Amino acid sequence: MKTIGLIGGMSWESSAKYYQLINQEVKKQLGGLHSAKCIMYSVDFAEIQRYQAEDEWEKAGHVLGDVALSLEKAGADFIIICTNTMHKVIAYIEEKISIPILHIADATANQILKSDVRTIGLLGTKYTMEQDFYKSRIESNGIKVLVPNQEDREVINRVIFEELCLGNIQQSSREYYQKVIKSLIDDGAEGIILGCTEIGLLIRPEDAEVPLFDTTVIHALEAVKLALE
Repeated sequence: MKTIGLIGGMSWESSAKYYQLINQEVKKQLGGLHSAKCIMYSVDFAEIQRYQAEDEWEKAGHVLGDVALSLEKAGADFIIICTNTMHKVIAYIEEKISIPILHIADATANQILKSDVRTIGLLGTKYTMEQDFYKSRIESNGIKVLVPNQEDREVINRVIFEELCLGNIQQSSREYYQKVIKSLIDDGAEGIILGCTEIGLLIRPEDAEVPLFDTTVIHALEAVKLALE
């Protein structure tokens, strides 16, 4: 079994879900008392979020690059970044290490391609929804990506940072997300990417009439697949 290096803490709410999912899947695959060989470095999210807000992505990239190097030195065979947004700085991280990074958008696109979905709605932080680093990675697989309007993007982003990252699950926010999902479906979305690792804490499969692609689940299970190859 390969050792998975997890860059976590962004937020720790979803990182805990990663740890749970990875170990549950290893137990499912191998049985008995088996659990995952993994190392998690959990950062202080307040520092990373400040770099996001101040548009200092290079500084954030160097912080996470140093984290990745620590994981490599500790024995990790490959890295997963337990957040969608911070894949924006993956180039800074890759240049500091010699082990591969399993990209969350690639894992998600592969899962979408296994379905009949070719037009997808994307929910996430405003950085993920508005900037090109994530959408283009999905679109390079021949998948059309739709995003909510600006007003909805602002609300979705606020709920992520002010509620979900703090473990605060509000029914009113679930209903708002459901409204946005319905709007994306009306615009032609055949499925929805839950493109922030916290959204799966709020939105469940039964909350939408189309398939949901929960990036946390997809990424975690793909990491186990790679670890057991």
